[in-house]
Amino acid sequence: QVTLVESGGGLVQAGGSLRVSCAASGRTVSTYAMGWFRQAPGKEREFVAAITRDAAFTYYADSVRGRFTISRDNAKNTLYLQMNSLKPEDTAVYFCAAGNPVGSSNYYRMRNNYYYWGQGTQVTVSS
Repeated sequence: QVTLVESGGGLVQAGGSLRVSCAASGRTVSTYAMGWFRQAPGKEREFVAAITRDAAFTYYADSVRGRFTISRDNAKNTLYLQMNSLKPEDTAVYFCAAGNPVGSSNYYRMRNNYYYWGQGTQVTVSS
């Protein structure tokens, strides 16, 4: 069992930066790939970024590539998402997740491949 707790969300102006974190407890998260997803009001939860267990590979949604950076510190059982050049359309609740997608990058983008989820943290970008 893994418990995930996100933090670091808040209100930021367009063009600004924010870093959200995800602290994991329970089973060692270094055995899991991890990802960030987000959900805006009235929309489905969508993939943002993912990172393999050993941090050798990262994957991004086209909408955030070049602006967001996912990283992890397995010694601290913590996942990060650095968000730069934020846009109003980035406004959403951000969720971290842990799982074991295997194969091509497409598998890392699928919600069903993640077993554990945090409760989410709100990120609001004002124009």
